[in-house]
Amino acid sequence: MEVLSEQEWRRRDEAHRDRVGAWIEPHLRRGRERVAHPVEDFLFTYYSFRPGRLLQWHPGAGVVLAGARSFGTHYRDCAEGAVLDLDQVLPRRTAVIGWIRDLLAATASRQPHLGCFGMHEWAMVYRTPEAEIRHASFPLRLSPERIEEIVDRRGVRCGHFDAFRFFTAPARPLNLIQPTRERQRELEQPGCLHANMDLYKWAYKLSPLVGSELVADCFALARDIRTADMRASPYDLSALGYRPIQVETTDGRAEYVAVQRDFFERAAPLRERLLQECDRLLALT
Repeated sequence: MEVLSEQEWRRRDEAHRDRVGAWIEPHLRRGRERVAHPVEDFLFTYYSFRPGRLLQWHPGAGVVLAGARSFGTHYRDCAEGAVLDLDQVLPRRTAVIGWIRDLLAATASRQPHLGCFGMHEWAMVYRTPEAEIRHASFPLRLSPERIEEIVDRRGVRCGHFDAFRFFTAPARPLNLIQPTRERQRELEQPGCLHANMDLYKWAYKLSPLVGSELVADCFALARDIRTADMRASPYDLSALGYRPIQVETTDGRAEYVAVQRDFFERAAPLRERLLQECDRLLALT
């Protein structure tokens, strides 16, 4: 057992709340004002981890909070303070931890593929009337006819099921891969923006067994990835201050590959940390 002094765990708790609060508070304010943001709100609407849960700090399994009493759900008091009650939390999570661990390991074992050029976002608006597209309050950078022409010419190379399932019906047959949930472990690769964004999902599904700093680190990466994802989309988000990555051009595709490689490099240590946490937790079962 690691024991954190009361001063140390309170400092970490406050630092986490300050860091995460800077992301949560604008989202909650927009919700009250009924103003949606296609980039900043995405992680709170697409993923199931509620803002209040993201805000709550946890030290992770096997860490005693000195001087704490009745720290919260899933914790038990002990002689030194409070600690996560593994007998209560771990048994019902074992299967999920094993599944996440195997997916992360399979993804990490592969070389990154950097040739999709963000066409998944284009496939989500392909042959769809502008009034019916997902972010209809924002204009498209190109006409629907031009978008259709580009997708037809370049094709789509997306192996991530949770992106593919949002493709329009006419776009699905154009994808070189037909991913399914059952093939997820087979197809995930570490150059995929969505696979790296999903590190946030795997981190929060391990919470409170992993430290909240790791969850927040994965959220920060996912937030940057979502920004790049929408910059490379056919939407015009210049009103929100986002310069487009024009993947319909040679220079734009080169820029996208550079951004994709950067995210691969940033995601690798986070994926490794999550793998280590999974192994540590499975060893405790």
